[in-house]
Amino acid sequence: MAKAKVQEVPVVWIQTGTCTGCSVSVLNSVSPTIKNVLIDEVVPGKHVSLKFQATVMAGQGEAVLKVLEETPKANKGGYVLVVEGAIPTKDGGIYGTLGEKNGEEVPMASWIESLAKDALAIIALGTCAAFGGIAAGKPNPGGYVGTDTFLKSRKIAKPLINIPGCPPHPDWFIGTVASVLLLGLPKPEDLDELKRPKAFFGKLIHENCPRRAYFDEGKFARQFGEPGCLNELGCKGPVTYADCPLRLWNHGTNWCIGAGSPCIGCCEPGFPDLVAPFYQKLDDANMPAIGKLQGKEN
Repeated sequence: MAKAKVQEVPVVWIQTGTCTGCSVSVLNSVSPTIKNVLIDEVVPGKHVSLKFQATVMAGQGEAVLKVLEETPKANKGGYVLVVEGAIPTKDGGIYGTLGEKNGEEVPMASWIESLAKDALAIIALGTCAAFGGIAAGKPNPGGYVGTDTFLKSRKIAKPLINIPGCPPHPDWFIGTVASVLLLGLPKPEDLDELKRPKAFFGKLIHENCPRRAYFDEGKFARQFGEPGCLNELGCKGPVTYADCPLRLWNHGTNWCIGAGSPCIGCCEPGFPDLVAPFYQKLDDANMPAIGKLQGKEN
């Protein structure tokens, strides 16, 4: 019996202004493992073909840059672009470059622009890629921006999925990829107003926090290590959307608040500037009604 043909889904993964922590997080995926994702059919009949990813590939120099150039030509409109890190735009993007062409360095912004134009869809992985993140923090001398802002500035209208987090949970990325392979690109109702999948970012951390009862009873920790809600110690759970309390990290071992640290709001736009200082209490004016943010129903 002839084996059914497997559909290859090409992926080009570009790292711009990043610490590589997002790659490291995804590489630590447990179920499926990254080996399963790259070698096996995560979804029967479909296989992710990772064409370019600087952290994991063995090749270097002109040979891999040729792959980066040829993949879009051979798969126009049929590949997924993953952007990791914020995109430097100031002074022609010279503060972040990748490779050379005709003896001149090629700005990362140029690569993102050319690759995004012919992509089927774009996934912005991590808060830097989604919203600017740490790379775009003040004073932002390199003019770093998130992917959505960059695409709009270049008038590129392509489906975009934001998967923030510093770093993002590996399940958020792998789950999104699996969903795309199974069901196709997400519909507008599957994403929130910030283009995050509601499956992972549909609830406030505050709604599912195991210390929520302390908050309702007005019992607050005044020092680290004490029982009680961590609101007085700067917890940003009341304004942060993510499923960390339910999913946990490191194969379900623990998470920030479980380890005694307040949530620092790393999945939200404006991180880190707008949520700093991390260990300072939120202004009560910024404490939304549960399930609402900026006046919008969750």
